[in-house]
Amino acid sequence: MTDLLVALLAVCAVWTGWRVFRVDSMVRATFSLMLSFVAVGAIGVLLSAPYIGVATVFMMAVEMMVMAIFMVMFMMNPAGLNPMSMVHQHRVSIGAGVLAFFGLAAAILVSRPPSNPVAPDADVVTELGLELLGPSMLIFETAGVTLLATMVGAVILSSRQGRFGSADEGSRPPGLTEGGDPAGQRPDGGGGGHHHHGGHG
Repeated sequence: MTDLLVALLAVCAVWTGWRVFRVDSMVRATFSLMLSFVAVGAIGVLLSAPYIGVATVFMMAVEMMVMAIFMVMFMMNPAGLNPMSMVHQHRVSIGAGVLAFFGLAAAILVSRPPSNPVAPDADVVTELGLELLGPSMLIFETAGVTLLATMVGAVILSSRQGRFGSADEGSRPPGLTEGGDPAGQRPDGGGGGHHHHGGHG
């Protein structure tokens, strides 16, 4: 059963990784890459490497979510969802992928497995966690709070309701006096709408 699950997860990891270069949206590519990493992490759990597997899932899921949120915030292509080319330098990319595949395959085939087994009663997950996070727990906790604040702020900044009105209807800052001209720079072209550079609406 374990062998079957590993094989299915491996197929899922390869297929979702391939989809990163086939979809036409940065956000869809981000979520495809996240699914590929989740499948790899699950394989690690099945192969008796639970710490590495779970850490891979947590780290990559958070990283991909932050990437997707920032794409929604800042991409000129609205929300990174409009069609766009996801592949550049085709020949170089294909060559690098082929070389990486054969190099990793050769390393797996010629490397000798470790011959010093761990004692069956050893709590390797706890020991590894203390070794990696023991002296740096405060740093990791601080980074976690910072990432959470970043995600919350990104969601707020990318919300439909803008500072001076609905973001998709155009808005302008209120006047200094009731019924007066808007504060700050007067919008170009009248009508109270924002000026969009390069014809982007």
